[in-house]
Amino acid sequence: MLSAASHDFLADLIGKTPADRALWLEALTHGSTGAERDYQRLEFLGDRVLGMVIAEWLYQLESADEGRLSQRLNALVSRATCAKVARAIGLADHIQLGKQAREDGGRDSDNILGDVMEALIGASFVSEGFEPTRDLIRRLWTDMVGGKTGQAKHPKSALQEWAAGNRRKTPEYRLVERSGPDHAARFTVAVSVGGVGEAEATGASLREAETLAATAFMQRFG
Repeated sequence: MLSAASHDFLADLIGKTPADRALWLEALTHGSTGAERDYQRLEFLGDRVLGMVIAEWLYQLESADEGRLSQRLNALVSRATCAKVARAIGLADHIQLGKQAREDGGRDSDNILGDVMEALIGASFVSEGFEPTRDLIRRLWTDMVGGKTGQAKHPKSALQEWAAGNRRKTPEYRLVERSGPDHAARFTVAVSVGGVGEAEATGASLREAETLAATAFMQRFG
């Protein structure tokens, strides 16, 4: 059942009383609860809607080439950015988690926060339609789009260019360790450049860990 607090949270978020409570509850429900329906289908839909809205927005705002637009798009729709938006609106308190997921720190997991944020976008699209959902995304992502998210060169690209510029082999990434339960997995990755050295980092996804490892390498050797 959708709690009174979550009902009020959603009403503030979409600017009206949520009509289909079952739909919004589904968007907030993690699979660890054992509920018949969880957020995964709505997350799938919300991910696509978010990508389309941000792509349209960037096309209207910027005159950059396709490569630069893609770089910003990828950063703005990433799980880390979605989780950041989720934290900003206080979403964590309203996510329905099973006992083990709560004990494992699920409320502070970028994976879960990012996924539920996308699920809410999916629920908005189903319940309210495209235009109100676009308005919602633009309101929540205003600071990100207006700021520097995605404008800096991606750390992995920066490292690859650095290696080439210093006549070194292409950086090599390897998975050192995967730990934690599936819903809160942690990945440790090492990146090395022959004749220079190696750096490690841990993240909530393989991609995030590789990015952080590249950043750590450049800070140490770049």
